Amino acid sequence: MPHQRFPKVEILAMEPHEIKFVLSETDCSMANTLRRIMIAEVPTLAIDLVEFHENTTVLNDEYIAHRLGLIPLRYIPNAEGGGGGGGGGGGAGGPSELNTIGSDVQDGFVPHYDCSCFEWCPRCSVEFDLEVNYNSNNPNAIAQQADEENVLAPWTVTSKDLISRNNSTTSGDHIVQPAHFLSVDEEQEAQDEGIAIVKLGPGQKLKLRAIARMGISKEHSKWCPVAVATYRLWPDIQINHEQMSSLLTMEQKQTLVDACPDRILELDEVTGHVQPVDNAWDIATYTEDLHYAQLALKKRPEDPDFVRIVPRQDRFVFTVESSGAMDAHDIVLSALKVLKKRLTDLAVELDNLKGS
Repeated sequence: MPHQRFPKVEILAMEPHEIKFVLSETDCSMANTLRRIMIAEVPTLAIDLVEFHENTTVLNDEYIAHRLGLIPLRYIPNAEGGGGGGGGGGGAGGPSELNTIGSDVQDGFVPHYDCSCFEWCPRCSVEFDLEVNYNSNNPNAIAQQADEENVLAPWTVTSKDLISRNNSTTSGDHIVQPAHFLSVDEEQEAQDEGIAIVKLGPGQKLKLRAIARMGISKEHSKWCPVAVATYRLWPDIQINHEQMSSLLTMEQKQTLVDACPDRILELDEVTGHVQPVDNAWDIATYTEDLHYAQLALKKRPEDPDFVRIVPRQDRFVFTVESSGAMDAHDIVLSALKVLKKRLTDLAVELDNLKGS
């Protein structure tokens, strides 16, 4: 029977859109389970139904509906005065305002197939309206029309034109709005006011109603909360100081240090010892050149290596980047919640089998 394990988590860096942490004292099965749950089973909100009232743009209805489905939607619980109920407010557009707000959609919605409503309701869905007219919404349209020689510039319809009907007075103190930008830096560098949907020309208009529902990316990738969810094995760098000191000169040691393209080693000119750099665990990716350099310095091929880099099977470096629908740390917490529920359901089923 395998020994009991007590996995540990060490956070290396955390931002609203990205988190890097170390999962240790476990094995690949647990690490890969957590990664796959973050990708495929963490629920989020995404536009699932679109009803078009008028569309005179250059894109057909299906294409626009597909683009709407890929816009990340943020669930903001207990957002008292958090930017208002309209999609054009700053609630979901300002990433700095959301850093301390939990965004697990499981706390505020139920899956539409589990809801008792006939079609949709505030318990399982969010309704958005979008109505943009080039001639009335473009502030430069009138000025441009006065000069017939100038070509009228297109007007970009963005995620900020989506107006949410779910506000703090009608949906139980929570707000759902598009995540217009992933970070403050992206917002400052962007040329548009949000995620571009379509461009309008003179006389063109777009009017629609969209229904967002909760789902998981196992059903469709538009519900995927992560842009990146990867892990790699922690590199254990082992240096044979005794053999290196007795067989290698300072020049040969420097040759060994320079052989690795990742520069994971450094030579202390005072002591003459070769040692890993501080962030060697982070930059160690390619060590094949180091292996061949050691073969050239050995007297016999069967001699022990001067430096061994062994991937540990019980320590993993995770990198998780959010798509914008949730903060990165909320994705990890929600994945752990899903995993716990799965294990609880499995234990219940096993007990039922034993009882029968």
